[in-house]
Amino acid sequence: MRIAGITINDEKRLEISLTAIYGVGISTARKILDNLKIEHGAKAKDLTETQENSIRKTIEERTIEGNLKREVSANIKRLKDIKSHRGTRHMKRLPVRGQRTKTNSRTVRGNVRKTMASGRRKESKT
Repeated sequence: MRIAGITINDEKRLEISLTAIYGVGISTARKILDNLKIEHGAKAKDLTETQENSIRKTIEERTIEGNLKREVSANIKRLKDIKSHRGTRHMKRLPVRGQRTKTNSRTVRGNVRKTMASGRRKESKT
């Protein structure tokens, strides 16, 4: 089954396989299936043609995939343009939502540390 150009896995539970679509999480998938009165544990291969079409129709009414990605990037660009606090954090590639930066967010800042075993060197046998 394909929805919005994304292939839905036939072997997984429907509520899980719908999350392959960008913009559809587990809670959204469950709401969609509840509204259409389809069982959460059903597999995509077991659906009838009308059920597939109803799922496809409901999901395509939402903002998903390319449109959602464009919308998110436009929002971030707007924040950068007006030079808000969040926008400047995006520009500096730092955490935006108030997380601490002293110990975390190393990968974002480019300060990646590779840890070794215990830090002690093994004594050589001579």
